[in-house]
Amino acid sequence: MVTLTPIQVEGKSFTAVVVKLPKTNFMAVTGDLGYVMCGALDVALLNEKLAERRILAGRAVGVRTIDDLLNAPLESVTNAAIEKGAKVGMSVRQALLLMNA
Repeated sequence: MVTLTPIQVEGKSFTAVVVKLPKTNFMAVTGDLGYVMCGALDVALLNEKLAERRILAGRAVGVRTIDDLLNAPLESVTNAAIEKGAKVGMSVRQALLLMNA
């Protein structure tokens, strides 16, 4: 099952995506310019193989729900997201606002 849910972070609109898979869930919260995902995101791939795309993204691990994801610290971020002010350890909420400003 796939669910798309509009959510608000400090008055800004985002979309939460959840894909229920066997024994796990895939989760992401996306804005117009950047997104944060669960541990499934391969930040190294985005930084190395897809660097020319300058993807604004971050990864948080150990999350099971969208609320967990929103409240988690970033475990890793793309180089393009760092240039927008996102950094490891920052809350996902704060990073989403920076990446989508």
